[in-house]
Amino acid sequence: MLGTFSALSLYLLFFLSFVFFFSIIIISSSSSKRPAAEASILRIDLSGIITEKESYDPLPIKFFGLGVRKQGLSEILEAIKKAKYDKRVKGIYLNAGVAQTGIASMQEIREALLDFKESGKFVIAYGEVISQRSYYGASVADKIILNPIGMLELKGLGTMQQYNKGVFEKMGIEMQVFKVGTYKSYIETFTENKMSDYDRKQKSAYLTALWKEMLNGISESRGIATDSLDRYADEYLLFSAPESLVKYGLIDSLAYRIDFENLLKEMAGIKKNKDLIFLKTSDILSTKSFAETMRSTRASKIAVLYAEGGIVSDAEESLYSDPVITAKTYVRTLKKIKEDSTIKAVVFRVNSTGGSAYASDQIWHSIRELSKTKPVVASFGSYAASGGYYIACGANKIVSSPATLTGSIGIFGLFPSGEKLADKMGASYDGIGTNKNTLLAQQILSIPFFGAGIMPARPLNEGEHAMLQTYIERGYETFLSRCAEGRNISKEALDAIGQGRVWTGTQAVDIGLADTLGGIETAIEAAAELANLEYYAIEEFPKQKDPFEKFFEELLAYAKINSLKFILGKEGYEARQLLNAISNYDFRQAIMEN
Repeated sequence: MLGTFSALSLYLLFFLSFVFFFSIIIISSSSSKRPAAEASILRIDLSGIITEKESYDPLPIKFFGLGVRKQGLSEILEAIKKAKYDKRVKGIYLNAGVAQTGIASMQEIREALLDFKESGKFVIAYGEVISQRSYYGASVADKIILNPIGMLELKGLGTMQQYNKGVFEKMGIEMQVFKVGTYKSYIETFTENKMSDYDRKQKSAYLTALWKEMLNGISESRGIATDSLDRYADEYLLFSAPESLVKYGLIDSLAYRIDFENLLKEMAGIKKNKDLIFLKTSDILSTKSFAETMRSTRASKIAVLYAEGGIVSDAEESLYSDPVITAKTYVRTLKKIKEDSTIKAVVFRVNSTGGSAYASDQIWHSIRELSKTKPVVASFGSYAASGGYYIACGANKIVSSPATLTGSIGIFGLFPSGEKLADKMGASYDGIGTNKNTLLAQQILSIPFFGAGIMPARPLNEGEHAMLQTYIERGYETFLSRCAEGRNISKEALDAIGQGRVWTGTQAVDIGLADTLGGIETAIEAAAELANLEYYAIEEFPKQKDPFEKFFEELLAYAKINSLKFILGKEGYEARQLLNAISNYDFRQAIMEN
């Protein structure tokens, strides 16, 4: 009793401390924003993690200096769009660094910057170490300037996987595979020692297509022939002398940051003795124009629903998890959108390589039902593959970026067997059941003194194997049927372009998996056209939580985890987490390897 009271006191003290420090964070962050001056420059960071929507690591992590800011593609695109018409913004400075985002996302940033340049305002890029993906985005700039001892990456596209068949063999684990899809390569990392011929064929095809997209974009912006760019990529360039980058025309000049800032002042018409005013995306987005204020009051709205990450049935909130698309949450959100009479059309923005086939089907059903009453336009980000394509195929129209990786229509299941490992350990099993398959998957290998079971301790017999393969094939038939219905393509024709094969967005339009090429703006325009809307407001989902609400939610989750660890003990808590994972696991997976 005394221990429980001490623990509660500790959590209360922890809670009050964070309330105090969070208040300081809020006050300091609100005071740091400043309005645009008469000669301001919008700063766009082509570096770090860029996801669909801006987010931060949970505050308890962020507070201790371990947090990572994830920039939002939607915020970047909107800021560029607003800056085009803001008379106070004289130009855009691209801080080129090491960008972690999909090629399709960078392609959308490029398109937004090209549109911005039509205003006659400048776009200038500066970097010290510029990654290939960041350079692809920055290549639209009027000038690209590199630090005199800086570096530029240009190397082409490739993929490397670790294959673990040998590892499992040494451990005494056999991975039994159930799949439909000749090109469904995700499971190969568990069962093979090298890439299959089919996987090599599809990866070669889409990497070549994506590289061509990048080369064409850089070539058009920089005026360098694609053959020359390809030759430079063969040289790798990262360790090349910066002067050679200028010679090749990849960089305009070399300058230290202080000299670059003087150039910026000159381009923006700012005197040398005056300070540069840099605006962040949040600064320009926080200022609403009269037109935006009027638009937000209009009754007619287009909902933009963002779906990013792996697809799961349900997920307990975690302080450390990556973004997920939770069927339970999205079905509920889609129901609200359907019932909201002010929402006239929906854009379903998908950036996912897939996940649970069951969860994908639940979201697909809600999208299909919604599309019967309101126009739904799917917009594809860097990925809309496997389960990511499944959830979108019920939309009235599909808009894909040229560099999107999509398709991968196929399903697989993995069933590990630890029979040899159990034999090495000396474990034996005995049991009894009333029926033929009563004990299927109940012979579980566990390590004494270490808690929960690890995996089945025997392989499936012939009858069990046939039963699970039939289950997987039925899932594939369902997947095909959903896509065939949504795309108005026969199942036979769809199967020919399915089989787990990955396609680029450009290829997807050619073979009928998508309707047209474009980014999220193209999708919004298509939704407005389908709903016959000339004037409308945009409402985004899932709703961004209020900072205080999010903080307290994260704090409660953190306290809950530590309370459970205190009550159940470390082993008890881990066993509970394992049981939750098992209860939400779907044997049929629709995932694209990325």
